[in-house]
Amino acid sequence: MKAIAITRAAAEGHNIPFLNAIELPVPTAEGHDLLVEVKAISVNPVDTKVRAGFDADTSRVLGWDAVGTVKAVGDAVTLFAPGDEVWYAGALGRPGSNAEFQLVDERIVALKPRSLDNASAAALRSPPSPPGNYYLTAWASRKAATRRHAADRRRGGRRWFHPDPTGSQANRDDGDRHGIAPGEPEMGAGRRRASVIDHNKPLSEELARIGVKEVTHVASLNNTEQHYLQLIDALAPQGKLALIDDPQTLDARPLKAKSISLHWEFMLPARCLKRRISLPSISC
Repeated sequence: MKAIAITRAAAEGHNIPFLNAIELPVPTAEGHDLLVEVKAISVNPVDTKVRAGFDADTSRVLGWDAVGTVKAVGDAVTLFAPGDEVWYAGALGRPGSNAEFQLVDERIVALKPRSLDNASAAALRSPPSPPGNYYLTAWASRKAATRRHAADRRRGGRRWFHPDPTGSQANRDDGDRHGIAPGEPEMGAGRRRASVIDHNKPLSEELARIGVKEVTHVASLNNTEQHYLQLIDALAPQGKLALIDDPQTLDARPLKAKSISLHWEFMLPARCLKRRISLPSISC
């Protein structure tokens, strides 16, 4: 089968020239593995990180976000059958989706929504987010951070603050529903557009301008270090801060004064543990 692999470590600055087409044998599905014929892929930030850090002697096939058709299944597979259309983001320790065929554990796979074509499913995003697993990671962080507790019920719901990678920021008061990114179109019953504020101005002033004293939840998807102390200042006591980016350092001590909990999501680590996970529910 054809595949694209990184074949050499960086020589001078980067190793993009060492992404090469190679030929590999078609793998065999065993155990919980599905053999997926890859139909569409998208580029995930983890692709660039793994490529940049590559220094091994053996070529590595990259690629995590993918859509494809199950061609064969291992003897322990119970969730899927040949012919199923699936989507997934693969495991860090296995060959990736930049190939005609890929093995992926059934327990980190879901059926592709019938309402999406292959390319759209592979590039699923909440604009203007990076594609694919960025969505899954953000969804997982929000799920972890929004488990209801007594303080939520006393306050009558959740108020989200969602820093946006393009430079705008948003907040919304969504009762018992999840928030959405700024500028998104309506997404169904009960989902409203967010209020957008200017990140170039002090956060406290901008929140005050739209009548928000504090928020109960923050989803920080980018540049957390830059906004960290302002986000803590905006959070209510016993609030929740969720992030998915990679600050070089993160001092947890400022969280203590407000008993703020920290939720740091990393590409659904359950895929590394090979156990069943709950993927987001999407109307098909």
